[in-house]
Parts: sequence; structure tokens; C-alpha cells
Amino acid sequence: MSTIAIIYHSTYGHTEAVAKSVAQGAARVAGSTVSLLSVEDIEHNWETLHQADAIIFGCPTYMGSASAEFKKFMEASAKFWMEQKWKDKLAAGFTNSSSQSGDKLNTLIQQAIFAAQHGMIWVSLGMLPGNNASTANITDNNRLGSFLGAMAQSNNDQGPDAVPPPNDHETAALLGQRVAELARRFSGTN
Repeated sequence: MSTIAIIYHSTYGHTEAVAKSVAQGAARVAGSTVSLLSVEDIEHNWETLHQADAIIFGCPTYMGSASAEFKKFMEASAKFWMEQKWKDKLAAGFTNSSSQSGDKLNTLIQQAIFAAQHGMIWVSLGMLPGNNASTANITDNNRLGSFLGAMAQSNNDQGPDAVPPPNDHETAALLGQRVAELARRFSGTN
């Protein structure tokens, strides 16, 4: 058994929809227990993060950086940093914005540095980029070409029931699945 915690912030529901896809992907791996947690409820869920084998971070990218509510969560975790409660846990991340780039890479870098400060082991997306050849198209998985984590794009005039597109959801699910598979391997329950 391995436990995967997904901690996310979402203002309009798009990033929450992506978080649910990450959770569905992690749940594809037999023996995985998955918890989906909002940063807004973190005061009731610190112990879930402490007990998890892996923590996947998710938030929207606003103005080229992680959302303020997610940064607030990051700063609140400092009380556990001194104890290194998350040391050697697996970590990964995902983000969403309305622009195809939107400087989402900066948000993933923030998440990776945050994980490193906690002594965690970062798990990349582990996928080649899609939509980068004449024979490819925008319905490919990893269509935004990320390596560090999963990126999704949601048009700002559509709700989370319509965007991000299915391939961004599947890319997120594959990230969750990868983390869960590695957590199982690290826990010795292959």
C-alpha cells in the first residue's frame, strides 16, 4: 500500500478539475490510497500530508507564479520544515492557466524548489512532448511540452465543465499514475 496526497488550490474550479484527474490517475495503481485536499482546508489535513508517501502539489498560475493561496500554504508548512517531516517523500506538481504558456514553468519551478526545501524527491512528468511535429496535433498528451510537471490550459471564457481539454486531463492522470507507481516501488510493494 502507498498513500498519495494531492494538495491544490483552485479559484474557478479548473485546477480542481485537473487535481481530480491527477487523483484518478493515482487511483489506477493497485494498492494506492489517494487523498484530494484543498489548501483552504489544510488546517484539518496536515496529518494526511505527514503520513503520505507522496505529495502532489497543484495550483493555478497567476501573473507568472503560483497563486497567493497556494503560497500561503507553502509558507504555513514552514512550521514542519525545521522537523523535515516530508523528507524523502516523493513530490510532483501541476498547474493550469488560461494561456498556453502563461509562464506555467515558473510555477512548477516554485513547487519543485518548495519540495527540495522540505527534502523531498521530485518526480518529473516522464513524458515526451506532444504537438511538436507536423504529424502531431493539439489533442496529443503533454501538448504544452512540459517535463517538470503537468501543465493544463483553460480558456478564460469557459467553465471547468468544458476546459481544460481531455488530453490535458489525461496528462494530469498520467502524472498521478507515475507518482503512485513510484510510491509503490519505493515502499517495496511491487
